[in-house]
Amino acid sequence: MTLKSEILDQPAVLTRLLREHMPEAQRIAAAITRREFDFAFLAARGSSDNAGLYAKYLWGIHNHLPVALAAPSMFSLYQSPPVLKRALVVGISQSGQSPDIVGVIQEGRRQGAPTLAVTDDPGSPLAEAAEFVLYTDTGTERSVAATKTYTAELMALAMISVGLQGSAERLEELLRLPDLLTQVLDLDEVTEQAAAAYREMKHCVVLGRGYDYATAHEWALKLKELTYVVAAPYSTADFLHGPVAILDQGFPVLAVAPLGGVYPDMFGLLKDLVDKRGVRLLVVSNADETLALAETPLRLPAELPPWISPMVTVVPAQLFSYHLARAKGLDVEHPRGLQKVTRTS
Repeated sequence: MTLKSEILDQPAVLTRLLREHMPEAQRIAAAITRREFDFAFLAARGSSDNAGLYAKYLWGIHNHLPVALAAPSMFSLYQSPPVLKRALVVGISQSGQSPDIVGVIQEGRRQGAPTLAVTDDPGSPLAEAAEFVLYTDTGTERSVAATKTYTAELMALAMISVGLQGSAERLEELLRLPDLLTQVLDLDEVTEQAAAAYREMKHCVVLGRGYDYATAHEWALKLKELTYVVAAPYSTADFLHGPVAILDQGFPVLAVAPLGGVYPDMFGLLKDLVDKRGVRLLVVSNADETLALAETPLRLPAELPPWISPMVTVVPAQLFSYHLARAKGLDVEHPRGLQKVTRTS
């Protein structure tokens, strides 16, 4: 498969994951609730680390579970791991091969903590190290840049969240998600046209907040991987604490701003950036007033529950990054200096 076909494959992947693996997610959720833990401790790298950012908001808001993102070098290079006896220790990795992530799970299990692997390889070292394994079942992802494996990880984390809460209403919303992805894939032609207008872009900022802070990070990563653009992701709140000073007339700002709890603050900032700084705004949103601000508006489905929005908002980000790389004449299948499996210690 090509990168483009893997982007287009996402509705089918998430449909299969829901249909075939939701019962296992519910079983895992039931099993870990019988264990004693006060917080979740997540270890991941790359796109999987961005999935961990989603869990930080999702599990915190819906499951009232504090989430800490691990520093794996504490376990490997410094050999001084924290106390994990009151933690649910989670490793997120497409390949399940990276020794530093495996080491966090091994140490968590050694300390008697419940451990969970979210991975696309149920026979990987990560899966073998964990007590519980949720298989993301994407099929082979050949492209270096993660697309369907990323949204599958988000879905797996959402399935665990629903299982922990036992909410039939949220499960119904989750089951509608593949249809929302199908709708947003219709932006393919629009993003291709938009990308052509940005072919000379060398740098940009990517803004998001709340659930979609993860999307801002993943979009920036895709731009760096595929287009070699210096893309800096920020929460809109953090952006005001200094980085906003870099903006001037025509500076490219890419923003993820769906309706939801953080939307009013997002809109207020974006309006100021356009009106007072004259930035060049590309926005992913389902709010008419925000889309009207943008030089390049990418419209999301109107009915989009905020807690599942990162699985939808990342798709136009993937498409834009893909088409921008092609507009720049770059090889999207073989980004320079990268390989599919990265093993860090």
